Amino acid sequence: MTAAREHWGSRFGFVMAAAGSAVGIGNIWRFPYTTGTNGGGAFLLIYLAIIIGFGLSVAIAEMLVGRAAQRNPVGAFRTLGGGAWPLVGYGGVLTGFVILSFYIVVAGWTLAYVGFMASGSIHTTDAGQLSQVFSGFVADPVRPILYSGVFMALTAWIVVGGIAKGIERWNKILMPALFVILLALVLRAVTLDGAAAGLGFFLKPDFSKVTAETFYAAIAQAFFSLSIGMGTLLTYGSYLSRHEHLPKATLTVAMVDTSVAVLAGLMIMPAVFAFGFDPSAGPGLTFVTLPAVFASMPLGALFGVLFFTLLAIAALTSAVSILEPMVCYFVDEHCMSRRKVVIVAALVCFALGIPASLSFGIWSGVTIGGRNWFDLMDFLANNLMLPLGGLFTALFVGWAWKKATHELSNEGSLHLPWAPVWLFVLRFLAPLGILWIMASALLA
Repeated sequence: MTAAREHWGSRFGFVMAAAGSAVGIGNIWRFPYTTGTNGGGAFLLIYLAIIIGFGLSVAIAEMLVGRAAQRNPVGAFRTLGGGAWPLVGYGGVLTGFVILSFYIVVAGWTLAYVGFMASGSIHTTDAGQLSQVFSGFVADPVRPILYSGVFMALTAWIVVGGIAKGIERWNKILMPALFVILLALVLRAVTLDGAAAGLGFFLKPDFSKVTAETFYAAIAQAFFSLSIGMGTLLTYGSYLSRHEHLPKATLTVAMVDTSVAVLAGLMIMPAVFAFGFDPSAGPGLTFVTLPAVFASMPLGALFGVLFFTLLAIAALTSAVSILEPMVCYFVDEHCMSRRKVVIVAALVCFALGIPASLSFGIWSGVTIGGRNWFDLMDFLANNLMLPLGGLFTALFVGWAWKKATHELSNEGSLHLPWAPVWLFVLRFLAPLGILWIMASALLA
């Protein structure tokens, strides 16, 4: 006999956990740069419209499948759809293994940089020297792997505690801490001399920069930011009460996620402009440009430690949510103990992360289809596996699951006059948008 299914202890706990899943490293460094180079405030308006009209619909659909079935991704599609639909769930579980294998590598870097900032070893404004430090660190065959192992162990430690005593408990601590650190950094950034130029770069609408690429960038950011397509939202939804007001809860999660992204822009861009650094440094903005920025300001070491702690927290809450669907699958479908599954899954992800880490060093010349292991895993996950997961979830709820709107309304107890529009989005707009993401990425 299977044990009674755990549920979230409170709506606040669920929102913090789901928001923690959505808030990741990409929110902190990628969103501000993408906004600034795609029209600033114009991009923000487009992004918010897509979140509401596109991303939110698919997020609701994914969580609805989990809540209705009260099962893991595979079990949910088997229960509600049958036939070949469980393959969508298997895809989500597999996607988790792929993503976590390279995500823990970058997350390990954030842990290392907390120590670098605290020790003062990278306290310099010389971008060339900082670039050498970063390149030398990621190419090291040992240290990055050790840091990724520490990060994986932290993730496993939280997940092994279960829903209420593990994931919910720690998200209720980590997410408020993230907001406190983020707000402190925003306050410091916007009060710097010259911060106004960065605020203008980030917020001022420039419709001359709006092209088809802007809409693609906004759709991709919304889709990936909300953690759609890998079974995370479905699994978290499976721990919800059947009486939860799902649309309202999902909207709250989207608002928290978007708020973090916008605040990150208000933190990073004013500081970068205030000290005359390049806002278009891409990934280097995090590990090269920003340390130089912190070295330029009073109490820079302190703010640097806070920033990379913020990144580590964002990475940890996301990693926890990525690991949970795998664990939920083996616990539900194979009646395995949570502790055993977590340990084995964590070890597998860590092992897969080793070649991803070595891709920046001694294995950088080993390629498959022109990509090293890290880039290959990143490409497969972001351009194929996640979009396919979101696509089939939208098609399942929009076309195959006839009781979707009845379930969404809590069996008729909620008045949802917009439900037909939601179905229209899932049936037509969401699939077209997702196919556009895939085609744009594959043809680039």
